[in-house]
Amino acid sequence: MTASSDHLIIGSSHAAIAAIAAIRSQDAKTTVTVLTRDHHFPYSPTLLPYVVSGRAQPETAILCDTEFFAAQRVRFERSAAVAAVRPETHEVALADGTAWHYDKLLLATGAAPLLPAIAGLSDLRFHCLRSLDDSLALRAGLGEARRAVVLGAGLIGMHAAENLVKAGIAVTVIEPRAQVLPGYFDAEAAAHIAARFAANGVVFRFGRTAVAAAPAGAEGESCRLTLDDGVEIAADLLLIATGVRPACDYLAGSGIATDRGILVDALMQTSAPAVWAAGDVAEAPAFPGPGRAVAGILPEAVAQGRIAGMAMAGDAALQPYRGSIPRNTYGFFGETAISVGAGVAATPTADAELHIRRDHETGAYWRIALRENRLLGIAAVNLPLDAGILCELIRREIDLAPCKARFIAAPRETAQRLMSRIWR
Repeated sequence: MTASSDHLIIGSSHAAIAAIAAIRSQDAKTTVTVLTRDHHFPYSPTLLPYVVSGRAQPETAILCDTEFFAAQRVRFERSAAVAAVRPETHEVALADGTAWHYDKLLLATGAAPLLPAIAGLSDLRFHCLRSLDDSLALRAGLGEARRAVVLGAGLIGMHAAENLVKAGIAVTVIEPRAQVLPGYFDAEAAAHIAARFAANGVVFRFGRTAVAAAPAGAEGESCRLTLDDGVEIAADLLLIATGVRPACDYLAGSGIATDRGILVDALMQTSAPAVWAAGDVAEAPAFPGPGRAVAGILPEAVAQGRIAGMAMAGDAALQPYRGSIPRNTYGFFGETAISVGAGVAATPTADAELHIRRDHETGAYWRIALRENRLLGIAAVNLPLDAGILCELIRREIDLAPCKARFIAAPRETAQRLMSRIWR
């Protein structure tokens, strides 16, 4: 069976919804169809850790429902996994054997968990935290577990570790790098975050990887991990948070160019005519360039989806994508951490200058990287900052020379004053 749609969108998270809004703002008549492999209405991945902990119910993560799709005149199909894309015939084949013909196609299929190469892992029951079903399965598993192992100390792993320990579970985090959150923070900031976790009972094994796993219980529901130093760790619950990869395996044989993700230009156009990509699956221009990056953060997914939708609808107001800037705001055990831009998680380039400040009274720590008096990046623990304003300072390459000392000493207040004048 073959169906057709003028605008066909594969995927249903933030990028897809932003594209729908952009298309419908210009075009009320053409057909729009959304196909998703998920069984649920669109939901926000950022709320999944809170679904696990019980602080949020599953329905609070839902972004839109039947009424939204009806109002936007969008056909929404769940449990519709894409198997292949054929740009030469403008067709998408689904796993169930059906096919869709499109005039214009948006690929917004997101990312999938990246599983480590561990001998015996496929024989175990383990958890990931990428989908709503994942969060519900992990939430159900909390009641049965006494000891948990989390593989990976990135954002997903750290969110999960906090929720697990708050549920009364003994948690061990195994991380091959020498610190937590290595993609966002330097060693000193990471040590502060790790110490807060350790004070709440979390045990870290840095510089270690799991090399083998085996069932340890009669029903195979608990496991024993062997680390690369020979140490064995028993667990009732295993969570794998070792990273994600753009979900684009279905493009094999399509001719659409990929690298880490689907390669797109500044208008989110892929290498195939009439095919765009946006969100966690897209490898788009990075700021300041040259080069591309898979941004993997919500604000960039929304921006990319909006641009893709405008391009599909032929919106005359379309402006090219300005490039992604890494950023994340992270809360843990009542404290906060934020990272925006480059040069703050690792040693900056030789032509950059680094400024580090500490406030021992408040426990705040911040690290600022500048190049030629322009902001490259900033990371901080327990210092309130506005990520949006800082991104604009970076993107606009604002010369901070007239207020450099003030900015280093009080980045939030100085940035706000600067932008209030620029935005007038």
